[in-house]
Amino acid sequence: MGKHSMKIRKGDTVKVIAGKDKGAEGKVILVLREEQRVIVEGVNRVKKHTKVVNQGGRAGTTGGIITTEAPIHVSNVMLVEGDGVTRAGFRRDEVLKRRPDGSTYPGTRSVRISRKSGKEI
Repeated sequence: MGKHSMKIRKGDTVKVIAGKDKGAEGKVILVLREEQRVIVEGVNRVKKHTKVVNQGGRAGTTGGIITTEAPIHVSNVMLVEGDGVTRAGFRRDEVLKRRPDGSTYPGTRSVRISRKSGKEI
């Protein structure tokens, strides 16, 4: 795997395995590849104080305290499969690919698999 490749993707259900939210499960909202972090729904919630901005007439924001999710490191989450957690791996599958003219040829496709069960994710 490359320097910034991550096995967790947007939309995955993950379980937090370390930190203050340990044991919490949630859906991945955003993946920050460069920082190797993920934002998980309902996990690592922080209160952010916002100022009243009256620029542009109606488009101004109201002030107050808003609660948002902060990113957590990808090493602190694990992929949920069934009722347990698993690591993710990759496998190359032989498939028949189709050319624009309608003819087919053998090729390979990379699929994500569960390391525990070997099933496709």
